[in-house]
Amino acid sequence: MSDMNRRDALKAFAMISAVNVLDVTAPQMERALRGVQALAETGEPDVQQSTYGPKFFNRDEWQTVRMLADYVIPRDARSGSATDARVPEFLDFLLADKDESDMTKTAWRGGLAWLDNEARSRFRKTFIGATDAQRRQILDDIAWPKKARPEMSNGVAFFNRFRDRTASGFFSTYVGWQDVRYIGNVFNPNRNGCPPAALEKLGVSYDLMNTRADSSK
Repeated sequence: MSDMNRRDALKAFAMISAVNVLDVTAPQMERALRGVQALAETGEPDVQQSTYGPKFFNRDEWQTVRMLADYVIPRDARSGSATDARVPEFLDFLLADKDESDMTKTAWRGGLAWLDNEARSRFRKTFIGATDAQRRQILDDIAWPKKARPEMSNGVAFFNRFRDRTASGFFSTYVGWQDVRYIGNVFNPNRNGCPPAALEKLGVSYDLMNTRADSSK
């Protein structure tokens, strides 16, 4: 995880398909985003504690989800973390939805249990109870699918899904928009049109376009 930072999450997010990777329907996504927006308007959460009562995750799972989300997208000088953006609430909202499949719910619970089992096997501790270095050791073994050992396949599958949904939630929030410096559709009074070199490459000119516009009148 030492090389995993927000740019990695951005790259992953840019490559995913909102339909295929999120594994949710458009109505589910719309409801989830509305829910996260409503949560965001209640104020910034405390990273260490949350007054939110999860609807899907149990207490131990919720602690793991919050910690794991901030490993994927930590707070830095550029922007807040995944928990600052209330991504765990977004994940819980999706999984608690009545339209979410039982297979997906089971996969998420199984993935979180896998982390604890792996930590117990290596360090005789839960994932939460392990040290930062120990947790990163486990995550390093599942964060890079092409480098992962075959016996890590279940952990890899879970972490891929967790990372993609975390990135999707984060970059759907105001915190995520600030991270990528998104400013929306802003009028640029200094726009000078297509550069001459590009016009030449395309074999067009503004004179030609103006002639076509005049002939259509």
